[in-house]
Amino acid sequence: MELVREQVAFGPRVPGAMGHARQLAWMIERLDALAPETVADTFTHVTTSGDTLTLTNVLARFRPEEDRRILLLAHWDTRPRSDEAADSSLHEVPVPGANDGASGTAVLLHLASLLAEHAPPMGVDILLVDGEDFGPGQEDMLLGARHYAEMLPNVGRPVYGVLLDMVGDADPLFEVEGYSARFAPVVVRKIRRAAERLGYTDIFPNRVGLDVVDDHVPLIEAGLPTANVIDLEYGPDNAYWHTPDDVPERMSARTLGIVGEVVTELIYSGG
Repeated sequence: MELVREQVAFGPRVPGAMGHARQLAWMIERLDALAPETVADTFTHVTTSGDTLTLTNVLARFRPEEDRRILLLAHWDTRPRSDEAADSSLHEVPVPGANDGASGTAVLLHLASLLAEHAPPMGVDILLVDGEDFGPGQEDMLLGARHYAEMLPNVGRPVYGVLLDMVGDADPLFEVEGYSARFAPVVVRKIRRAAERLGYTDIFPNRVGLDVVDDHVPLIEAGLPTANVIDLEYGPDNAYWHTPDDVPERMSARTLGIVGEVVTELIYSGG
């Protein structure tokens, strides 16, 4: 939970904002101290409105010498505008992003400490992607995932991926996301079995929910089966999503811990 608070304290993590630069430096320093290899991959994107964004994906590789690898990813940026706020006067306020961005990033940063202390049984790549939520339309979203997908190597390529997005709600429910069910069913089964072994079948039910266009889609399209762990109901009637109410006070340390446990079980049970 403290990792979520730290990220939100940086301010808006929107390309060009001070909080964006400060968080990037903080993440690189933290992962550099933990992972044998940390790479900051900076790239640009020209938006549909003609603006040029400077974006950075951060990749931390544990046991880089291993051929068999899995990919764990989350997005670390936030949305520049609260376009779902009920009060239209708040639409130009950047989303704090405690759940939508910081939650998945926090779980993976905490996991990095564990991977540094206890070597995993296979290679693990932690990827924090930028530009997932810029928008407003899909042409200017999923930017970091698309960039990574374009650069996917043939050597050292992960065998599958797991995306964590919006994983800190106080009332968690992680149904099987639709694209994941169709294009990464083996990965879905691995996640469900890990959750079942830990007694979390009520939170990770084995039923298929909605299709969600998210960072896993470009990876699936590039041939990397990737499952999305996402809770689509954030607050009553999803009232906190893409609004100024996406703050740490709406979050649950218990939920973050459960997601972290499931991913840890997945890794150390052999992936």
